[in-house]
Amino acid sequence: MGSEAEIPRKPRFLCLHGFRTSGEILKTQVHKWPESVLQMLDLVFLDAPFPSQGKSDVEGIFDPPYYEWFQFNKEFSEYTNFDECLAYIEDFMIKNGPFDGLLGFSQGAILSSGLPGLQATGVALTKVPKIKFLIIIGGAMFKSPSVAEKAYDSPIECPSLHLLGETDFLKQYGMELLKCCVDPVVIHHPKGHTIPRLDEKGSETMLSFIDRIQNMLLDK
Repeated sequence: MGSEAEIPRKPRFLCLHGFRTSGEILKTQVHKWPESVLQMLDLVFLDAPFPSQGKSDVEGIFDPPYYEWFQFNKEFSEYTNFDECLAYIEDFMIKNGPFDGLLGFSQGAILSSGLPGLQATGVALTKVPKIKFLIIIGGAMFKSPSVAEKAYDSPIECPSLHLLGETDFLKQYGMELLKCCVDPVVIHHPKGHTIPRLDEKGSETMLSFIDRIQNMLLDK
């Protein structure tokens, strides 16, 4: 019976979708990954709190409804409903957690990569366990000075996996994010701002990352 304690459990990730999409859409996109990867993870998909306030880029590709995490001005420097967004995520984590990490795409990736710092500075997720791992797809950094100051006050120390697209319009911003991370692992892919299929090398990198974080959970 004692040996059962040594069986590594699946790392549990809360998955945050892109701007004006949905948890169901992200689930469909992520399920392009090999079964060998998906069976190693426990993924929970959440819809953002606000119904889409404009046209979605995925109209005609994925069915509605569409949601957004928060709103922003043209320069991406001022956010609306940001505190409400943070409270909404924390409430879900309290009721449905605990979670080991966050997986995010696009707006969800910007949120995911910024939340460990906001948690460390006491701005967000103060009532839930520390975020231990990140999977960031098509990510970037917060542009709002007041949010960025807290989110990147210190380096992002938790192990993070970053998927960077060669033709992604956010690629340079995703590269900037890497500089904030102490322990980043990168999968480069030839596509644009999307959740890519994983080739053999990408799958190996992903499985190696999952294996490492599983072992970290065992050690705790």
